[in-house]
Amino acid sequence: MSQYDYLVVGAGLYGAVFAREAADAGKKVLVIDKRPNIAGNVYTQEIEGINVHVYGAHIFHTNNRRVWNYVNRFAEFNRFTNSPVANYHGELYSLPFNMYTFNRMWGVTTPQEAAEKIQEQRRAAGITEPKNLEEQAISLVGTDIYEKLVKGYTEKQWGRPCDQLPAFIIKRLPVRLTFDNNYFNALYQGIPMGGYTKMVEHMLEGIEVRLETDYLEDKAELDALADKVVYTGPIDAYFAYRLGTLEYRSVRFETQVLDIPNFQGNAAVNYTDRETPWTRIIEHKWFEFGDQPKTVISREYSSEWHPGDEPYYPVNDGKNGQLYGEYKKLAAQEKKVIFGGRLGEYKYYDMDAVIASALDQCASLGWEEK
Repeated sequence: MSQYDYLVVGAGLYGAVFAREAADAGKKVLVIDKRPNIAGNVYTQEIEGINVHVYGAHIFHTNNRRVWNYVNRFAEFNRFTNSPVANYHGELYSLPFNMYTFNRMWGVTTPQEAAEKIQEQRRAAGITEPKNLEEQAISLVGTDIYEKLVKGYTEKQWGRPCDQLPAFIIKRLPVRLTFDNNYFNALYQGIPMGGYTKMVEHMLEGIEVRLETDYLEDKAELDALADKVVYTGPIDAYFAYRLGTLEYRSVRFETQVLDIPNFQGNAAVNYTDRETPWTRIIEHKWFEFGDQPKTVISREYSSEWHPGDEPYYPVNDGKNGQLYGEYKKLAAQEKKVIFGGRLGEYKYYDMDAVIASALDQCASLGWEEK
């Protein structure tokens, strides 16, 4: 007899939500994670009284009332609004692209003037049907903004020229002919007060968790513990890369504690020129309106992923999509295993979509949310 109904591999959002719902449905659950901490990439660590987003900035935003109500069971959210700043060789611009951006770039003061300027530059570039990211960006915001605020940042982030990246990557780029500088057009948004780790701790209350446990190293032994497995790690790693390796972009961080109360006055400043090696600097205290005497910053560097690195962003091009499709066929044959989450489904998920996906999976098993 198995000791558990479900072995959940990964204590990130997908795993934590699934484990919570399974436990509430009366199932016996074991959660494991190879890291020494829960919460996956939303893990926050307290440094100098500041909740530091160790694996990069995570701002919760959603239009899904079901998901919003769900996360509010486990945390109280503040009213943080994501309003990044773009730094191009010392010139500062508002993100998302809005009337502040257009005024700074062109001196225009009305939405009509801004729209005409974008249209004029789109026509000059001769773009009708955008075929790649470069053409898509120029058609959305014109050549000047593309050159200063999109091109360098994007090429650092993806490690590829913009004209070799698919157009869809930038289709959700917010462009507004208003002075609204809220990056997300979401009904609900904020940061969990006390950090994401505290929120995930509440999700996993009363559930057995084993950390620093590598599933793939002891797969047979761990599989024997449970009737079913929920696997949220990389799908190609599960199959020992037998069909080849899926590609990711990775990110590394240089984090510093500074003996000053304020470094940049904003949670996120994007460095959009090609010459600055980092893509952005995060100042963590501003996610929770901090008044601590010190501050903590993280410089973020994008890099090509290699085995052993932390995989962040799936490279959703044709080649990788086709390879994932082959792995998905193998996954369908694993009757004991549910593959979920960003790595298990090789899909870039916002946090709310990860939670919705886990809840949908639980609903398909006949479990009602509490």
